[in-house]
Amino acid sequence: MVCQQFRNCTACILFFLLFVWVPNLFAQGPPVPVRPLVLEETAEVSQGEIAAGRAMLGREGGELAGEGDPIEALTKRLTEAEEKIGSLESSREALEKQLEDAKKSAKEKKKPWYEKLTLRGYAQVRISDNLSLQRDSFPPHLVGDPSVGDNQSFSIRRARLILQGDVHEHLGVYLQPDFAALIPGVNDSIQFTQVRDWYGDFYIDKTKVHRLRIGQSKIPYGWENMQSSSNRLPLDRSDALNSDVKNERDIGVIYYWTPEPAQEFFKEVIDMGLKGSGNYGMFAFGFYNGQGGSFREQNDNIHMVARFLYPGILANGQRYELGMQGYAGEYVVLTSPISPNGVGPAIAPFSNRDGTADNRLAWTAVYYPQPLGFQSEWTIGRGPSLDATQTVVEESSLTGGYVQTMYQIKNGYGTWFPYARYNYFRGGYKSERNSPATQIDEFELGLEWQIHPAAELTTSYTMTDRTNTIARSQADTLSYGQFQGTLLRFQFQMNY
Repeated sequence: MVCQQFRNCTACILFFLLFVWVPNLFAQGPPVPVRPLVLEETAEVSQGEIAAGRAMLGREGGELAGEGDPIEALTKRLTEAEEKIGSLESSREALEKQLEDAKKSAKEKKKPWYEKLTLRGYAQVRISDNLSLQRDSFPPHLVGDPSVGDNQSFSIRRARLILQGDVHEHLGVYLQPDFAALIPGVNDSIQFTQVRDWYGDFYIDKTKVHRLRIGQSKIPYGWENMQSSSNRLPLDRSDALNSDVKNERDIGVIYYWTPEPAQEFFKEVIDMGLKGSGNYGMFAFGFYNGQGGSFREQNDNIHMVARFLYPGILANGQRYELGMQGYAGEYVVLTSPISPNGVGPAIAPFSNRDGTADNRLAWTAVYYPQPLGFQSEWTIGRGPSLDATQTVVEESSLTGGYVQTMYQIKNGYGTWFPYARYNYFRGGYKSERNSPATQIDEFELGLEWQIHPAAELTTSYTMTDRTNTIARSQADTLSYGQFQGTLLRFQFQMNY
C-alpha cells in the first residue's frame, strides 16, 4: 500500500518537472546575474527610486514633477549642494582668518609699548681714488661725498641706527641718528652724532590711509630724495633735486594720504628688491621750516610743499610710478668771506636776512627693474644764487635733473644691479655757503653686488665736470672754480 502511494507521488513529481518546470525554464533563457541600479545606464526609473531621491534631497513629493528629466533634476540639485558646501568652506576659512587676526591684535595690544619697537640700521664705508683731475689749486668738493679730494683714504659715509614701531594703534614713532655726520664748512672735522629723523606718525584711522607726520622727517620733494641711501644704486643723490632741502629733511607737519592698495604696492616693491622709495603717500601736503634738517631756522617764513605720486601695475606685472611735486617759501642763505672773482680782499656777500624766493617744481618717472628699469626726474624753479660779481645773493632761475637706467641680474652669487646715470644742474646751490652759481655735468657707471641681505658692494666710475662749492677766504683767491676729472669709488654696506 505504501509503495503504491510512493510510486504515485514520484510520478506526480516527475510529471511536474518534465512537463511544467523544464519547459518554463527554457522559455525564460539562461539566468542573468543581478546588478545594482546605475542611473547613467538605465532608461527607466521606478517611482520608488524617484521618491527615494526626493527624500535624499529633502524635497517634498511632487516637487520634481514638471522639471523634466528627473536625472537632470537630481544632478542639478547635487551641483547646488556642492556649491553650498564650497561657500560654507570659504566662509569657514574667512572666519578662521578673522579669528587669527583678532588673536594677533589682542596679543599686540597686551604688549608694553617698548616691546613693539624694532632696532635696525646700516653703515657705509667708502674709499675714493682721483684717477685724473684738472682743477684749481684747491681740493675738489663733492657735496654728497666728502671722501673725494686730496689726502683721502677710507671714510665712514653713514652710520645709522633706526628705532621704530607702532606704540599705539594710532601712533607710530621713527628715530634715526647718524653717527658719521660732519660739521658743515669744516673740512678737517671728524664724525659726530646728529639727528636725521625724529618724528611721530599720527594715524587718523586704523587703516593708516590718513596720517600726520610730526617732527623732523624727509620733505616729500623728489622720488630719489625719499629713497633710502641704503637702497639707492648711485652713491650720491642727483644735485638738481637734492639741493632743495639740506639733508633731505626738515621740521614740520606733513599730511599723507595712502589708500590700502598703494600701501601694499609700496611694500611689495621693497620686498621684491626693486629699489623702491618707501611709503610717502600717493598725496602729501605740509609745512616745514625751510632751512634744512638739523639747522637752526633763520626767518619767520614757513615753506609749503605738495606732492602727488601714482603707482601702477601693467598687465604683464611691470610696476611703475609717475609723480609731480612742488614747494614754495623764502630761504636765508648763510654767507662766509670770499674774494669776489679772485680780486681784492675777502668780504661776505650780501644776503637778505628775511629770505630770498625759493620755489620749485619737479616731475618723476620710475619704471622698476623687472629686469630692465628706467628712472628720471627733472626740476625747474627760482631760488637764491650768487650773482656774477660775487658780492650779492639774488633770486635766479635754476634747472636740472638726471636720467638713469639699471638692470637686475640674479644668480648663484647674489643679486647684481649694473646702472648708468647722467646728472645735470644749473643754478644756485642754496645749502652751500653763499649759494654759489653751479654748473654740473656728470656721467656715472656703476655696479651694485648684493652678496647677501647683510652685505653689499658698490663700484662706481664717474666722469665729472662741476663747480667746486667751497668758499675761499684768502685775499686775491678765486672761489668756485670748475674742476674736471674721473673718479673711482668703492662702497661696502653692512645691513643689520
